[in-house]
Amino acid sequence: MATKDNQGLVLVYTGDGKGKTTAALGLAVRAAGRDKGVLMIQFIKSPYREYGEKTMFGKMGIEMHQMGIGFTWLKTPEEHREALQKAWAFAKEKINSGAYDVVILDELNNALAIDSFPIDDVLPLQEVVETIQKRPPGMHLVITGRSAKPEIIEAADLVTEMEPIKHYYEEGIPAVKGIEY
Repeated sequence: MATKDNQGLVLVYTGDGKGKTTAALGLAVRAAGRDKGVLMIQFIKSPYREYGEKTMFGKMGIEMHQMGIGFTWLKTPEEHREALQKAWAFAKEKINSGAYDVVILDELNNALAIDSFPIDDVLPLQEVVETIQKRPPGMHLVITGRSAKPEIIEAADLVTEMEPIKHYYEEGIPAVKGIEY
């Protein structure tokens, strides 16, 4: 039974502002520094692109899997559906294994919010919520991404909404290496 000292928590970082994945990365480093087993699964980012966090996590021994195929407008709906189905099956397997103290489901909220093609048959919201609720005792789950579903928010112990106040994108500055990727 989970106690106050070993209770697993569900943390959700959502909103339109920058910093959701960055917050999860910081939490991963902190947990690893306390000898916690950490796994990060990225639902949208592709393994065919170089990201600073993947490089650094490899050096630190933090397990990371990039299961996506990139932005939804760059591939066909069927390609995205197949990637999401594989990512979710992999995530469920890893969560249910009980082998990790912290599992980060990066951009899961983004994936669940896709409405330009059907996804509920490959990434069923109710199944996601059940997996969150039935995770092994003591396991912390971190879920990031815009547009968190009300069901995910309800299942969470902490929800932080990142709100944009000012962003250099508005000034025409593109994604910066070492900041966004």
